[in-house]
Amino acid sequence: AGNYGFQAQPMGFPGGFIPPPVQSQPTMDGTIWMPIPPSIPNCPPGLEYLTQIDQVLIHQQLEVLEIVTGFEENNKYELKNALGQRVYFAAEDTDCMTRNCCGPSRPFTMRIIDNLGREVIRLHRPLRCDGCCCPCCLQELEVQAPPGTTVGYVVQNWHICLPKFTIQDEKRKDILKINGPCVWCRCCEDVHFEVMSLDETCPVGRISKQWTGVVREMFTDTDNFGISFPMDLDVKMKAVMLGACFLI
Repeated sequence: AGNYGFQAQPMGFPGGFIPPPVQSQPTMDGTIWMPIPPSIPNCPPGLEYLTQIDQVLIHQQLEVLEIVTGFEENNKYELKNALGQRVYFAAEDTDCMTRNCCGPSRPFTMRIIDNLGREVIRLHRPLRCDGCCCPCCLQELEVQAPPGTTVGYVVQNWHICLPKFTIQDEKRKDILKINGPCVWCRCCEDVHFEVMSLDETCPVGRISKQWTGVVREMFTDTDNFGISFPMDLDVKMKAVMLGACFLI
């Protein structure tokens, strides 16, 4: 993936910095948040959490009204580490007509919030096609961290049957590739999207959609995903991989 993707994360405290108190106790709803990490020079604020983990589990929350009425609600997600501690909370921000008219192809803004209540990552997906018949208008997602500062993009690559994507940096330089299986030919099992180096010879990570059972798959659209990446992957590229998961 080149040197860009595997920069070691800088450590240490800037002068006069006092680490915030650890907040790993359960909240009123029983959620245990990941302890607040120390500030890191040259790291976008709020992404310090990503320097300490090599795996993120994304659980979509069930919306009772959506199950009963079929009326599409804004999606909400918990992002957890391997210990089950919440790292971030993500919430979709779209209007009612867009959600229910455009379905899975809808444009959206996704706001990702840390345990201090700060919006640390913003994902923006414009309205695009996703069919193989429209190679000139494929899916794309912009990742901002913090909001207003672009750190990368995820763009869909045209293929007649396979889901393929490219991860780009803020300058639109290709960094990583994502190759998925023929999804509609996979049933009753996890679906894996392999994250590869730019020349597609070296595996870098994986984005997996977890099979949740027949009942849940048939009667709800809630998804569970897992993302794995090297611990020393550039923190901005980790954030873009989170965006890739939401685009997928």
